[in-house]
Amino acid sequence: MVAVTCRQVVKSFGATQVLRGVDIAIPDGSFAVLVGPSGCGKSTLLRLLAGLEEITSGTIEFGDRDVTRSEPRDRDIAMVFQSYALYPHLSVRDNLAFGLKLRKTDPALIATRVTEVAAMLGLEPLLDRLPRALSGGQRQRVAMGRAIVRRPQLFLFDEPLSNLDAALRSQVRVDIRKQHDQLGATSIYVTHDQVEAMTLADLMFVLNKGQVEQSGTPREVYDHPRSRFVAGFLGSPAMNFLPATADNSGARLADGSRVELDPRAFPDLRDGQALTLGVRPHDLSLAPGDDKSALALRADLVELLGPELQIHGALAGTPVTLCLETATGVKKGDTLRLRPRSVHVFAADTGASLRV
Repeated sequence: MVAVTCRQVVKSFGATQVLRGVDIAIPDGSFAVLVGPSGCGKSTLLRLLAGLEEITSGTIEFGDRDVTRSEPRDRDIAMVFQSYALYPHLSVRDNLAFGLKLRKTDPALIATRVTEVAAMLGLEPLLDRLPRALSGGQRQRVAMGRAIVRRPQLFLFDEPLSNLDAALRSQVRVDIRKQHDQLGATSIYVTHDQVEAMTLADLMFVLNKGQVEQSGTPREVYDHPRSRFVAGFLGSPAMNFLPATADNSGARLADGSRVELDPRAFPDLRDGQALTLGVRPHDLSLAPGDDKSALALRADLVELLGPELQIHGALAGTPVTLCLETATGVKKGDTLRLRPRSVHVFAADTGASLRV
């Protein structure tokens, strides 16, 4: 296990600055996820950690060792890529053993480790097959096994599930987390999929335009987003955003309807201040039909998703989505009265959270 620290890491490709002073600290043995949209710099940061790209400025440390300029072979890492990168002419057994053979490891030790990893990943019946005879999920397990068999101090995962279908992504995601818990080595995982980030991470780093927008546990980041960007990126369906104006410890929407705000959470609001209210689809609940002070929404589209309904409409002229239990029986064309159970408030100009 090893702790990983990045201090003011900058990476430029010519005149284009991809990473702009990134600071991260990952405790040893933890599972950290770098998450963000395409182009935010997360894969570039992973390649810097692996030594596959040269850093422009800043420092990278593994434990108390500065590895900023170290060669990849000297960093004791193993990387699992989006593409399986298996040797097509080698059996599963030989793919697993290949890295150890290059290091001239004792053949008896190679055989022991390959056997252990094959049992761990359920590859025992497949050891004599070639990669072309494997499914996508099996190939990704072999790629993981090839990394595990080396027993490195740090695992790096670069969007390893992107080539799998939905069912396999869920299955292999569970496998990855189980193997991390069993091995105890530090893992850093890159993804643009917020579901993967939320379910895998001990610690999450949300990147935006080459900087860390927010970090923390998945629960902390989800419940207390520090910006509109983070709030909108995490959550499915995405958070609803409503333009509003601060008004006497509350917020008034474009149609004149009002949302009450907890003054203890938002003590610094100024009357007339331009706001953006954020409400997650699962935080909109039905109010009594005769409650004229509640928000009014007409159900323009109702989607049945098994145990819940996903309802699309508009509040104060802004499109919104809400999720209700199927038992509510809402139909297209119904007018609903709604109250938000939880409201996030962001500055309209900067997008920064205004919650204290």
